[in-house]
Amino acid sequence: MALPLPPGLTQNEVAFLAEMEMVTVVPRQRLDSIDLLGGKTPQLRPPHRAQLPLWLALLLKKQRRANIVPPAWMHPASLAEIIHRETKEDPEAFSPPPPPPSRALYSQPGTARRLNPSYLDDFTQPQQDSQQDPNSILSPPFLPSNVAESPAGYLPYHWLEVAEALLTHAGDDMPAPAGEVRSLLRDLVEVRAAKMRSSTSALEGFGDAYLTLRGVGAMELAENRSFLAGLVDGVRKIGASAEATRREEEEEARRGGDYGGDGDEDSDEDMGL
Repeated sequence: MALPLPPGLTQNEVAFLAEMEMVTVVPRQRLDSIDLLGGKTPQLRPPHRAQLPLWLALLLKKQRRANIVPPAWMHPASLAEIIHRETKEDPEAFSPPPPPPSRALYSQPGTARRLNPSYLDDFTQPQQDSQQDPNSILSPPFLPSNVAESPAGYLPYHWLEVAEALLTHAGDDMPAPAGEVRSLLRDLVEVRAAKMRSSTSALEGFGDAYLTLRGVGAMELAENRSFLAGLVDGVRKIGASAEATRREEEEEARRGGDYGGDGDEDSDEDMGL
């Protein structure tokens, strides 16, 4: 008999999914394209950069066939900026996610708009304007937020898993000593964990109270899912109990009003008082 699985993704499953994130590599030798389920990988020609899935980049790194370019948000200056924003500028909210990429249409140069991620492969080839939907909803792993060209100062959805994988297997490719980057990441994890715990106080008001999770990473959600689910369920039960008690009190007050004043006056008249 199989044991029941907890709802949602486990931490190991989240780390596995994070390996589909695209990262930038600098090949050290030539390598032809490989047919994968998601399509062909680009041909690797040193010293030209290329974008590969994280799992393939780590494999080539272990074989000493490529170096990994860390994303801009892993630089110490970017991490320090994010920590300052979350502790000083806006201590109640999480850092916003990275903005989606944009590009001008081939037929209308100079007018940038959000780009459908399925057309991120070749920026030089003209694409049909009708195929590009400016209202596309972009999400990982289709949002290239861990490549070298990604903007600094924003934490991607799989920031914790990607940082742990790069520091473990590609620590010599970091823009600063791995110990410094780990120290900043540790501070950031502690700040966001404390913010996650304190943000649950918004649910104590019942009624229209809500908890916003914008900017929270995948691993943070997996680690706190059971806690948040139990908290929400407990608040719901307490709210239902308080509502039932309030209705009983109103019902008792209504019955007391029905049996109160008029009954006493009738009894006084019957006694001749």
